[in-house]
Amino acid sequence: MTGFARVSGNFRDVSWAWELKSVNGRGLDMRLRVAPGLDGVEITVREILQRHVQRGTIQANLAIDRPPRPAEIRINHDILSALVKAAGAVHDEAGSRIAPASVDGLLAVRGVVEIIERPDDDEARAGLTAAVIDGFSAAVGALVEARSVEGRNVAEILSQQIASIEKRVGEAEVIVAGLPQELKARISDQVQALLSGSSAFDPERLHQEAILLATRADVREELDRLQAHIDHARKLVADGGAIGRKLDFLAQEFNREANTLCSKSSNKQLTQIGLSLKTVIDQMREQVQNIE
Repeated sequence: MTGFARVSGNFRDVSWAWELKSVNGRGLDMRLRVAPGLDGVEITVREILQRHVQRGTIQANLAIDRPPRPAEIRINHDILSALVKAAGAVHDEAGSRIAPASVDGLLAVRGVVEIIERPDDDEARAGLTAAVIDGFSAAVGALVEARSVEGRNVAEILSQQIASIEKRVGEAEVIVAGLPQELKARISDQVQALLSGSSAFDPERLHQEAILLATRADVREELDRLQAHIDHARKLVADGGAIGRKLDFLAQEFNREANTLCSKSSNKQLTQIGLSLKTVIDQMREQVQNIE
């Protein structure tokens, strides 16, 4: 399910902010980006997310804003002395043909000057880490709530689709109840036509073939299974929780029974109902992808 959450805070003079974005996904995929120096929070925040979210692609970004800090400048006097000595020797040899080495030129040589930023002390680093982890927990809570709002909307759509499937199953049952008589009349007409053209047909054999044909056209078992799937789907939606994978599997079972219904049907109306069932089931499968 989709969702967004942002939580920010401060620790001493450092400001931080978490942004979490969620989009649909079959499994759980967390894409984490944190500021340099806080890579150690990754394992902990992943564990927190896994406790609260089972499906979806989650983008989690941590931004840190630090005030400028005074840096320490160190000069490598050994290198600088060697450069001064070498520059003096070159100038003595060349004379006035070249200008003497300048101070800024010598200091610009790599390795002469080193600028060192003062690192956080252990206490400050631990405090900031704890603060951003607590902030992540709060952000996950807000994200879960945002996803829950969408989940309630999706549950309403699913309930309507399940009701639509049940309505079509009921229509199919009405047609199926009249199929034996319809099939009997059709076979009787065909047998009479065959017998009138030839006396070589065995009535007993024709009777057996008629029974076999009726058995093959019987879709009562498929309708019973569809109704059982309807009851199961309703219970899953009512119970809530992480039901996405279960509903995804159930939608596949719905589709399987609808396919069998269409393949066994010898009635035009029943076939149309089966095709209509497949349309609603496909719509249901699309919605199921949005559920955790």
